[in-house]
Amino acid sequence: VPNLQGPRYVSPAPNGGFVVSEECGDVKVFTSSRKLLCSLSSKYGHRFGNPAGVCVDVDGSILVADEQRRTVHLFPEHGAPVCLVSAGLRRPNGVACSSFGHLFVADAGENCVKVFKYCVRPP
Repeated sequence: VPNLQGPRYVSPAPNGGFVVSEECGDVKVFTSSRKLLCSLSSKYGHRFGNPAGVCVDVDGSILVADEQRRTVHLFPEHGAPVCLVSAGLRRPNGVACSSFGHLFVADAGENCVKVFKYCVRPP
């Protein structure tokens, strides 16, 4: 996939696609045929500081750690972004999520992994 602006982290997405964070402050979503599906900053009108780790949860929502803003946001397929973590992170880098609603955040500023529980839709 050419023409990325400083690709940083990549994660598989549903239907064989993938998600890539870029140093320039954007996150792009690609189809299984490597075609650009969307840019999260354009689709949601969201301004990233320095997007780092990305992952996709069981509902198909994209989670993004923002190193500069020290947050983790969830971008649902439909609806507005949700800030899942807005405090307690010094330098969030990598993110991963489990099928049980756990969010794992590698915090390079504190040399640890922090674990959060989240639920976006009612159980």
